[in-house]
Amino acid sequence: MTKRARKPSPPPDIDSQVQQTLASLEQMSTRKDHDNLKRFGITADQAFGVSMANIQRLAKRLGRDHDLAAALWETGWYEARLLTSFVDDPARVTSGQMDRWCRDFDNWGICDTVCFFLFDRTPFAWDKVTKWSNARPEFVKRAAFALLASLAGHDKKASDDQFLQSLVLIERAADDDRNFVKKAVSWALRRIGGRSLALNEASIALARRLSESSEPSARWIGMEALRDFKRPAARQRLARTSRAPARSTAAGRRKTARDDGSRGST
Repeated sequence: MTKRARKPSPPPDIDSQVQQTLASLEQMSTRKDHDNLKRFGITADQAFGVSMANIQRLAKRLGRDHDLAAALWETGWYEARLLTSFVDDPARVTSGQMDRWCRDFDNWGICDTVCFFLFDRTPFAWDKVTKWSNARPEFVKRAAFALLASLAGHDKKASDDQFLQSLVLIERAADDDRNFVKKAVSWALRRIGGRSLALNEASIALARRLSESSEPSARWIGMEALRDFKRPAARQRLARTSRAPARSTAAGRRKTARDDGSRGST
């Protein structure tokens, strides 16, 4: 007697997936990783304490799922929200969603990770840089420049003119002395200066002006950028970038768990 083929099990509903994901995060948590949040200046009301490496491993198991990402965000858990950066589908992210999530940013870790791994891949990224740069809340304004820094590293189709225009936003925000804003502004300026020789020249000129400002935060941003531009490693990267042939966004995009600005912006 021939056995009937077993029907595939239906996918678990979103609520079940969320609960399973939270349970996985709890299992992955360690005291060391939880303590590292405070060490890195990350404040989160709900946090398990899971390393970025483990979050990315879990994200690979989950795959891309826009609906799951939305549900994970609503849990409020720090690591669940980090997961959305890798689980959400950039093609399905909406402009309104970006604004809502941005208003929820309450630490630099979630802000930078979402901008670096998700928001900069959406068609709304450039518009959000301009919009959020005019915002007052600290982490919304930080998001503008974290997103700009991410675009400087990832958007291979953007023109130098787009980044030259964004230097105006950097100069305008340079007098904001809030820690998480000024460090994102610095990050964006340094990343733009590494894209091409022309942008390096313009970024150095801006950094020099800022370094002579009467505003302490602007002066710090300018001096920090000038120091960075003089580093041998930065000059070597610029030389390689200038010699490299143009590449498509898909081919040229490199995903790294932590960018120099992201880790150094606390």
